[in-house]
Amino acid sequence: MNIPEILDFLKRLSENNTREWFQEHKNEYQNAQSSFENLLADIIARISLFDESISHVRPHDCTYRIYRDVRFSADKSPYKNHIGGYINARGKKSNHCGYYVHLQPGNCMLAGGSWCMPSNMLKAVRQSVVDNIEEYRAIVEDPDFKKYFPVIGEEHLKTLPKGFPKDFPYLEYIKCKDYTVAYSIPDSFFDDPCFIEEIINVFRQLKRFADFTNYTIDDFE
Repeated sequence: MNIPEILDFLKRLSENNTREWFQEHKNEYQNAQSSFENLLADIIARISLFDESISHVRPHDCTYRIYRDVRFSADKSPYKNHIGGYINARGKKSNHCGYYVHLQPGNCMLAGGSWCMPSNMLKAVRQSVVDNIEEYRAIVEDPDFKKYFPVIGEEHLKTLPKGFPKDFPYLEYIKCKDYTVAYSIPDSFFDDPCFIEEIINVFRQLKRFADFTNYTIDDFE
């Protein structure tokens, strides 16, 4: 697998985001896609050693289309400027927390979590945090976890969510509008010959968080 080659293709695609250019360089895209799926296959095999639930997942099941849906967008660029893959035991559209790999020049990341949860599911996860706060804190406040994921959630309420006690001492943990985590990595991350091992270290920590949230989320799916 050649990750710098994938990033180089995506950089040139972002600078030449037209159907004509893409068709002229489609072989390069196919090579980049194949290399990315090889990366996912390696990651899946290694994660499966500590999370058997994803052992059946195939790289093709994880990847997202490069084509953008421009119907309701002011930006009519036909192609995405990134490649992403979501290794999820229940499918990449599930609320079940899985492992996300995002390659984009200058904005690569390893992430996971549950986005856009229905309100009843989100409330249930928040309640689980309240009911099991010491277990939750043992995960998200562990330095080994915070090394990669210092912040939980992309968006947060400014006030306490309805139905929760005002005297709860860890309000920041239930103000999350989503239960997601992300670890940004520079493009140079992939120059290290041991980068796969570091990806697995990140996802091993992510699994601790996923196990906690999935315990509640999976009751809804």
